[in-house]
Amino acid sequence: MAEFLTDDWMAALVGTGGAPGATGTVQVVVTGAPDGDGKWYARLDDGVVAEAALGTRSGAELTLTVSYADATAIVAGDLDPSVAFMQGRMKTAGDPGLVLDVLSGAAKRS
Repeated sequence: MAEFLTDDWMAALVGTGGAPGATGTVQVVVTGAPDGDGKWYARLDDGVVAEAALGTRSGAELTLTVSYADATAIVAGDLDPSVAFMQGRMKTAGDPGLVLDVLSGAAKRS
């Protein structure tokens, strides 16, 4: 598995999915990453990652903000994104419908 928050990790996300119906661009902000805040985005097409890259994407329908510790736990499968959201450990801004689609897809994968 590629190292978290690298170009190789981003490339490995393309084609993955699990949130049928989720369509839109999700901006993710990972606070407290070793090299400062990590930012990346993914464009979802019916729940499948069609594009993913490091950086920011203007016009994202949803922004998720999560700490580096929680982000690495989510990636490792040790923390369900829905639990992080419900516990206030993941903040969201933007389209509430897309939040629900993304989180329901995450719950189906666990």
